[in-house]
Amino acid sequence: MKRTLENIENQFETFQILNEEGKIVNEDAMPDLSDEDLKEIMRRMVYTRILDQRSIALNRQGRLGFYAPTAGQEASQLGSQFALEKADFILPGYRDVPQLIWHGLPLYQAFLFSRGHFKGNQMPEGVNAVSPQIIIGAQITQAAGVGLGFKKRGENAVSITYTGDGGASQGDFYEGINFAGAFGAQSIFVVQNNRFAISVPVEKQSAAQTIAQKAVAAGIEGIQVDGMDVLAVYAATKEARQRAVDGEGPTLIETLTYRYGPHTMAGDDPTRYRTEDMDNEWEQKDPIVRFRKFLEEKGLWSEEEENELIEKTKEEIKAAVKEADNTPKQKVTDLMDIMYEELPSNLKEQREEYSEKESK
Repeated sequence: MKRTLENIENQFETFQILNEEGKIVNEDAMPDLSDEDLKEIMRRMVYTRILDQRSIALNRQGRLGFYAPTAGQEASQLGSQFALEKADFILPGYRDVPQLIWHGLPLYQAFLFSRGHFKGNQMPEGVNAVSPQIIIGAQITQAAGVGLGFKKRGENAVSITYTGDGGASQGDFYEGINFAGAFGAQSIFVVQNNRFAISVPVEKQSAAQTIAQKAVAAGIEGIQVDGMDVLAVYAATKEARQRAVDGEGPTLIETLTYRYGPHTMAGDDPTRYRTEDMDNEWEQKDPIVRFRKFLEEKGLWSEEEENELIEKTKEEIKAAVKEADNTPKQKVTDLMDIMYEELPSNLKEQREEYSEKESK
């Protein structure tokens, strides 16, 4: 039994294309991306890092509500999203707002989501996604259902969902991947292993050496990827998508990554459970620095270009904040109106009362 387990665990070696110095170490796995594609991936990662910095500042100013920092996870988030098609359906966790933005959610609506405004949860026409799930792991079973729907309709599309290593300890995680495997759902399950579920280290959540190996019990494909390597994440997701639409079933992708900031801005202090040495180790693996080195070596990126992008990003964020500020304030009557097609009699009376108060 012990040897069997060891044999299984040894199958899940970390998939990598770019090392920490931005050098290609797996030429055969290099994805077919144009120079413009490579530059676009870099633009999105830099944009998202600046957005994260600005969102943290806005949160501290009281201008945003709930916010989960994303710095360090750009390769995992954006590499996977870049491998998707417009028809694909994203079911995100609360740290996965960047994927929604690059899938088509306007930035000002992302800010409204953070503020708890109902318009921040309304996906525009053509944006195949649901708003970020706050309940840990609840989106995983939903993704299995969406993926099964695509299969039954014969559609060239997949569902993709994200959670952290803590989410892989939830019952919904096991139910979701088991259901998807049993019915061959066109789904991709991404577990972003950033080492800590708030403050609980991954080693205390499971005796398994990898999260990827949990795919074996569900009878589905599983792969562990260097989550700081955007090309490796892209390649793994692209292959998983192709397998799904080809009728070969779902895939579990574990991305080894790290969040540089706190779990959320709601009082978490990572210095209480993470060491300075650990932070320094993972800073050397920064996905943006790694990819920048790769692009500079190819003559595709420059400091000047990045600085111009940073300034443009700041202006776009400023405009989006202004648009969010100018959105009419949420009212109690709004919540009643969007919750029911026809109000129950008891709420009709309450709505009249609130309508009178709001008109003053």
